[in-house]
Amino acid sequence: MKFVISLVVIVGLALGARLFYQYYESFQPKPAEPAAAAAPAEVPEDQLPGMPESLQPALQEAREHGAPGLRGFLAAHGQAISDPRLAALELDYVILVTPSNPAEACRIFARVKGRLEPTSPVYARVKKLEKTYE
Repeated sequence: MKFVISLVVIVGLALGARLFYQYYESFQPKPAEPAAAAAPAEVPEDQLPGMPESLQPALQEAREHGAPGLRGFLAAHGQAISDPRLAALELDYVILVTPSNPAEACRIFARVKGRLEPTSPVYARVKKLEKTYE
């Protein structure tokens, strides 16, 4: 009888130790996923594809006028610009308009985030801003 009780106690301790180890492992940092390593590096905004060179002077002038200028530029020329450059410009606008109109900033950020793929060169910037605008 003592043998059976000792065996049950030993098996119970072994199972308890195993469960504790699994619990402990849940707090350990996981190795980086291969998908995260495959994400493209952040490219400077002026080197992103998607905007005709002829719009560059108008963009510079719009940036000098701050958020209203960039909003006007995007309204006037947004159809001629494609992602990823369009997303980068819209994120610039989100940052500029946040102090004066946070609701619009959140709305535009959500639109950009929903449109981008994880393979986009602008996606890392979206991830950085995600906690602020959601």
